[in-house]
Amino acid sequence: MMFNTLMEKEAAQTPNVIEKQIIANQPLVEKIGHKLRDMAPKVVMMIGRGSSDHAGVFGKYLIEIEAGVPVSSAAPSVASVYGKTLKLEGAVVIVISQSGRSPDILAQAKMAKEAGAYCIALVNDEASPLQDIVDDFVPLKAGDEISVAATKSYLATLSALVHIVANWTQNESLLQGLDELPSALNAIIDSPTQLQPTEFANIKNMVVLARGLGFSISKEMALKLKEVCAIHAESFSSAEFLHGPVTLVEQGLVILDCSVDDETKESHQQQIAEVKKRGAQVISLNQQGIKVHPRLAPFLVLQRFYLDVAKVALSRGFNPDEPKGLKKVTRTL
Repeated sequence: MMFNTLMEKEAAQTPNVIEKQIIANQPLVEKIGHKLRDMAPKVVMMIGRGSSDHAGVFGKYLIEIEAGVPVSSAAPSVASVYGKTLKLEGAVVIVISQSGRSPDILAQAKMAKEAGAYCIALVNDEASPLQDIVDDFVPLKAGDEISVAATKSYLATLSALVHIVANWTQNESLLQGLDELPSALNAIIDSPTQLQPTEFANIKNMVVLARGLGFSISKEMALKLKEVCAIHAESFSSAEFLHGPVTLVEQGLVILDCSVDDETKESHQQQIAEVKKRGAQVISLNQQGIKVHPRLAPFLVLQRFYLDVAKVALSRGFNPDEPKGLKKVTRTL
């Protein structure tokens, strides 16, 4: 397969990355699963920014569905700007970061640890100062990612979350699904292009719609459309979209329909049919009938999206590896 950009080349390394990650992290993740079962937490908090925050949304759905524990998303500025401490005794805090170096993320993690939380970090940079703060440091093992747009490191974050949750809940079918995931990802990499650059030629605004676990990757898709294609894109749960924003479709809004084969599929497709009826132009992305554990369905759709969106960016005259005004490591207070 011919790839013209680093973004595509790095995205296509994902199956190999996940396969190695699962083997390398197995002893550590088993230990974490054991701790979580002993602890039986009542609440989990996710800390992250940008793509890492979107990975936290995936973690929220996954943990609430599989472990039945409520999950909240942290507001890092509570610690870094407002200087406040939360009551986190007996809570689990999962810190997600590509570099593990942003001051606000470090401040929030430090606050959580001092407040009595059990802290787990999922980080790609193994020299990150986070490892001195948290209880358990889970390396993503994604290797160097040169392209500014995160691809393999994002999917490696999702696989690390699945690995932890499957061990925590002792879900054998999910663990088996994880073992089978790399070959399913290779199949979607070899499948036909779904996003045709010609369809994106004159688009300035888009809405990405999905449900459930798919919603977390729709947030990532909207971010990538902004970063690499200069398209103003927003992501909504397809159910949420019908509660007001749907009025925008009458002005010729383009919808990217992100469909995953899990329990949400039927209701999501009904909602897509509704927006079509109201006149929206719909571009669809799906997993091409490739079978995978339903919790892992979003991986396939996002894997295909990463490869296709790089080509869309090039067709619009942008270099997806170096989006204007963006750096690989963003440091915010």
